[in-house]
Amino acid sequence: MLGRIIVLLVLILVLIGGGIIWLDYLNVIDAKTALAPLYRLIVGQGRTGLPVDDDEFINIDAERLAIRLEALALKQLDIETQEADIAARRAELEQLAEQLEEDRRAIEEIMETLRNDELSAENMNREIEGISQRLTNMQPERAVAIIMGLPDQEAINVIRKTEEIAQRDGTGNLVPYWLQLMAETDEGARRAADLQRKMVIGFP
Repeated sequence: MLGRIIVLLVLILVLIGGGIIWLDYLNVIDAKTALAPLYRLIVGQGRTGLPVDDDEFINIDAERLAIRLEALALKQLDIETQEADIAARRAELEQLAEQLEEDRRAIEEIMETLRNDELSAENMNREIEGISQRLTNMQPERAVAIIMGLPDQEAINVIRKTEEIAQRDGTGNLVPYWLQLMAETDEGARRAADLQRKMVIGFP
């Protein structure tokens, strides 16, 4: 009876050992480290795994840091692009302001000449027509800014001459659009209404 028990125990151990060796061979489990002495005793020199450096393990913190640095770099690039666009837009606005100031000074000089010189009606009409054509050929916003800076009488003269030229030549009349642009601000709306009122009542 004792012999049978011993035989059964030995058989069980053999089956367990064989199962472990087979599963290790199939790379299902890694029993070589724990059972290395017994493994070498049974099958000889076992297979050894390749050494793994610590640097080969995934460093999650390093990856997160790299992602954040990349996001910061993209954000910095976007900020630099926006700053470049703003600088270009500022330069464009400064150039437009300079052009507007030049146009305003030129028209002011003509108006000053009209005020100070004793001109005939024909010459005065010619000068006002020149101003009207100059305003018509420039950007509407710039023309409106100049008209806003003129005294009422001079602004009305220019508006009337612009309407007259448009009707005479069969071209588009910019006066309604100028008044519309003026009405976009409270001050401009009041000025446009005042000019139209004076034109209706026959302001000289």
